[in-house]
Amino acid sequence: SDNDYFFIIDEINRGNLSKVFGELFMLIESDKRGERNKIQPLYTEKMFYIPTNVYIIGMMNTADRSLAMLDYALRRRFGFFALFPAFSSERFKAYQEDLDNRTFDRLIACVEDLNRHIKDDESLGDGFCIGHSYFCARTKETCTDEWMQSVVDYDILPMLQEYWFDDDSKVQR
Repeated sequence: SDNDYFFIIDEINRGNLSKVFGELFMLIESDKRGERNKIQPLYTEKMFYIPTNVYIIGMMNTADRSLAMLDYALRRRFGFFALFPAFSSERFKAYQEDLDNRTFDRLIACVEDLNRHIKDDESLGDGFCIGHSYFCARTKETCTDEWMQSVVDYDILPMLQEYWFDDDSKVQR
């Protein structure tokens, strides 16, 4: 009870949480936690509760179209915090400066411009922006033109083709 514990569920929206949590689904609500809220699950004789020092973090990608049907029971049990591409963060800027690569700088500027178009697109928006993680974990030696071209060809372009599957002119632009 002296420590905090975190239960992290990646892509929480992909699971059937009623089946995953079962009878315990109601116990993840903050006002239903603690020993005073013990229940006896259907298939055991033991009493169960979720301690107040257990935090459940559910992560999801808002670009996933299945979120449109996100269960309201799930929504009311979690607070939501949005994360966005961090190209303008101090850490990414320092990383970019350390690479000292003009081609990389131009590519990042293009992706930032692309993200402005994605944000402004009525069928897409913020949740579909290209993230900085595609461009991380490189050194001066490994940030090559070939690597950058492969990120564009095999990561970014296929995603844009999905985004604008019905408008090839947007993809080409």
